[in-house]
This record gives sequence, C-alpha cells and structure tokens, in this order.
Amino acid sequence: MDNRDEVREFLTSRRAKITPAQAGLPAGTRRRVPGLRRSEVAALADVSVEYYAKLERGNLAGVSPAVLEAVARALQLDDAERAHLLHLAQAAEGSDVLARPRPRSSRQRSLHTSLQWVLDAITTGAAFVVNGRLDLLATNQLARAFFGDIYSSHHTQPPNLARYQFLDPGAHRFYSNWELAADMTVDVLRTEAGRNPHDKELHDLVGELSTRSDAFRTRWGAHNVTRHGTGTKQFHHPVVGDLTLTWEALAITAEPGLTLTIYTAEPGSPSAENLNLLASWAATQEAGSTRP
Repeated sequence: MDNRDEVREFLTSRRAKITPAQAGLPAGTRRRVPGLRRSEVAALADVSVEYYAKLERGNLAGVSPAVLEAVARALQLDDAERAHLLHLAQAAEGSDVLARPRPRSSRQRSLHTSLQWVLDAITTGAAFVVNGRLDLLATNQLARAFFGDIYSSHHTQPPNLARYQFLDPGAHRFYSNWELAADMTVDVLRTEAGRNPHDKELHDLVGELSTRSDAFRTRWGAHNVTRHGTGTKQFHHPVVGDLTLTWEALAITAEPGLTLTIYTAEPGSPSAENLNLLASWAATQEAGSTRP
C-alpha cells in the first residue's frame, strides 16, 4: 500500500509547527508559509533542497538512517514522532514486512485461554485487551462493568473504543475530559497507521470516522502522534459516579500488536471506594444473570 500521502502530510505538518525563532533562524519578512520553508529544513538537515523536496513528496524508500535522523533533528521531532517517521520509512521500502503483525480480522482472532485467566485474576482493577485499532477484544469482570455503556449501546463485535469516543453521545458523559481522551484516541490510531499501513480494517475505521465525525477528521488531519503508556484519566460512570483512575498499558509478547491495559485507583481514595463498589455491583449483576 502506497504511503506517500501519509509521509507528505506528516512532514508538511511538522514543518509548519516549527517557527524560525525555534530553529534559530531569522524570521525575515513576507513569509508565505507557516513555520519553516523547505529550503530552511534542507539547510538544517544538511541535504539539498531538491532532495528534501523529494522526501516531502512522500518518497522515503531507500532513505538512510542518518538522513532520517537529520530530518528528525531539523524538524525537532520528539521520540514518538521519530518512531513514527521510522515506521513510515520502513513501510515505504517494505522492510517492515517480517516485523508486521499477521493480518487477522478482529472477528476471527482467537486469544489464548490463559490470557483470559490472567484478566480474571485481576480483581481490583479494570483490565482489558485491545489491538491497534482499539477493538475491545477481552476484559475482566470489572472492565465489563466499567465499559458497560459501550457493550450495551454497540451491537458490532468486538466493540471499538474509537467508534464509541466519536460516534456515541454517551462518550461525552463518560469521559470527564472528552477533548483530551479524543486526542489520545486519534494519537493511538495515527501511530498504528504508521506502524501497520496495510491494515484494511484500520483504513475502513478511519474512513468511517472521518466521514461521520468532524471532531475526528480535524484531529486526524493534524498528524499528531504521542506515546501513551501510562497516565491518569477522569471518568463519570453511570453506576458509581466520578472516578479518577491511573492506567498502565503493557505490550503482550505472545500476541504482537495487542496491548493489556489496567485501570486502577489510588488506594484509600474516593475513586478506590467507587471502583470497589463497581466491582461488587458487577459481581452481583453477573451472578444474577447466571441463575436458572
């Protein structure tokens, strides 16, 4: 799959974010472009203007690591953006083929039984498994209760956190800071698109969200990528109310491309009490549903 458009838009968007002052260059007058000119980036990267123009047209195939590093340095890319640029270059020349997860539909993917055992062993936190498209593939009991609104309102399987984020009005109530959560969701999808550009289901998801959500389309066009491995989020759950939860995202070695995420609360905090209440409520609900 040709990723030249993705490369072009990413490099152009990063160039537009760097001001001459940030790059240590005189601002001058009559600037026709936001941020730096191509010629300025080329000079900072120590390559010819013609060569950099070729890169910005999307031609990353065969570019040496030294040149990629020079361009990353000139554009002042952070670690996540550098990794994204590397993934784009690898995809352009096809060197990511062996490292790329095997294409398997979420509806066909069968997880190890032991992975569900691991999830079920986690009783004080909401634990769940997603792929790079944010399909919700497996959960423990507390996570099923935590995401109860998603399960009840979305009939497609598996449920998808990005669809819920941008297409379900309930997401604006569930995420106390919806804007921040939306930014993070698009960051994850954009990073996955660079790492795995041949994922048809991901392309279909992005196309659907771009068509149906202005908020998604605007964020997708910004080409932002950020690493999200841990942090704190605020939620308003329909059963137990406000929750402030920390989260850790862990890559699953036995299942490349999948991530185990666990939401927990600070011990002794009101959120911990509410999370325990939700766990008790979930146990009661599931016990009731299994009675003859």
